[in-house]
Amino acid sequence: MKLGKIIIDRERCKGCHLCIEFCPRHNIHVDEELNKKGYQPAVFKGDEGSGKPCNACAVCALICPDVAIEVYRAE
Repeated sequence: MKLGKIIIDRERCKGCHLCIEFCPRHNIHVDEELNKKGYQPAVFKGDEGSGKPCNACAVCALICPDVAIEVYRAE
């Protein structure tokens, strides 16, 4: 299985948190700090807490209305 990594553009994120709700591995969480626009963006935490590494399914990127998520697959 290829492992994945996502990068969330915290300044583009408006804090809808749809990616958090739809992540099948529960690897995305609410950031404790606000971005420059005053939103609480989502943050990728890897497998912290869930115990399941990201598999680069890209559901988060597809559901994001702000196009703030990039998904990368390990070779």
